[in-house]
Amino acid sequence: MPLYEYRCPTCDHRFEVLQRLGDDASGLACPACGAARVDKQLSTFAARGASSGGDAFASAGCGRPACGTGFT
Repeated sequence: MPLYEYRCPTCDHRFEVLQRLGDDASGLACPACGAARVDKQLSTFAARGASSGGDAFASAGCGRPACGTGFT
Protein backbone atom coordinates (compact mmCIF):
# COMPACT_ATOMS: atom_id res chain seq x y z
CA MET A 1 0.00 0.00 0.00
CA PRO A 2 1.40 3.43 -0.90
CA LEU A 3 2.05 6.13 1.66
CA TYR A 4 0.42 9.46 0.78
CA GLU A 5 1.13 12.88 2.27
CA TYR A 6 -1.67 15.30 3.14
CA ARG A 7 -1.80 18.89 4.39
CA CYS A 8 -4.58 20.56 6.32
CA PRO A 9 -5.40 24.00 4.86
CA THR A 10 -6.94 25.07 8.19
CA CYS A 11 -3.94 24.54 10.52
CA ASP A 12 -1.17 23.71 7.97
CA HIS A 13 -0.48 20.34 9.66
CA ARG A 14 1.19 17.74 7.40
CA PHE A 15 0.64 14.02 7.89
CA GLU A 16 0.97 10.69 6.10
CA VAL A 17 -1.65 7.99 5.45
CA LEU A 18 -1.31 4.44 4.08
CA GLN A 19 -4.01 4.11 1.41
CA ARG A 20 -4.95 1.81 -1.42
CA LEU A 21 -4.10 3.00 -4.92
CA GLY A 22 -6.85 5.22 -6.26
CA ASP A 23 -8.37 6.13 -2.86
CA ASP A 24 -9.01 9.82 -2.31
CA ALA A 25 -9.18 12.03 0.77
CA SER A 26 -12.87 11.34 1.46
CA GLY A 27 -13.30 10.19 5.03
CA LEU A 28 -9.97 11.64 6.16
CA ALA A 29 -9.72 14.35 8.79
CA CYS A 30 -6.76 16.34 10.08
CA PRO A 31 -5.35 14.56 13.15
CA ALA A 32 -4.28 17.91 14.65
CA CYS A 33 -7.44 20.03 14.39
CA GLY A 34 -10.10 17.63 13.09
CA ALA A 35 -10.87 19.61 9.91
CA ALA A 36 -12.66 17.49 7.32
CA ARG A 37 -10.87 18.99 4.30
CA VAL A 38 -7.28 17.90 3.59
CA ASP A 39 -5.19 18.32 0.44
CA LYS A 40 -3.01 15.58 -1.08
CA GLN A 41 0.59 16.73 -1.50
CA LEU A 42 3.19 15.79 -4.08
CA SER A 43 5.92 13.71 -2.45
CA THR A 44 9.62 13.73 -3.15
CA PHE A 45 11.59 10.52 -3.10
CA ALA A 46 15.06 9.23 -3.72
CA ALA A 47 15.82 6.66 -6.37
CA ARG A 48 19.04 4.94 -7.24
CA GLY A 49 20.09 5.57 -10.80
CA ALA A 50 23.09 5.44 -13.05
CA SER A 51 25.79 7.78 -11.89
CA SER A 52 28.93 9.05 -13.53
CA GLY A 53 30.71 9.39 -10.23
CA GLY A 54 29.69 10.77 -6.91
CA ASP A 55 27.24 9.19 -4.52
CA ALA A 56 24.25 7.40 -6.08
CA PHE A 57 22.27 7.96 -2.87
CA ALA A 58 23.00 11.65 -2.48
CA SER A 59 19.34 12.61 -2.12
CA ALA A 60 18.67 9.85 0.44
CA GLY A 61 21.55 10.57 2.79
CA CYS A 62 25.13 9.36 2.78
CA GLY A 63 24.18 5.83 1.66
CA ARG A 64 26.47 4.02 4.09
CA PRO A 65 25.24 1.74 6.92
CA ALA A 66 27.19 3.84 9.45
CA CYS A 67 24.85 6.74 8.65
CA GLY A 68 21.78 4.68 9.59
CA THR A 69 20.15 4.71 6.16
CA GLY A 70 20.20 0.94 5.73
CA PHE A 71 21.69 1.11 2.23
CA THR A 72 24.71 -1.05 1.48
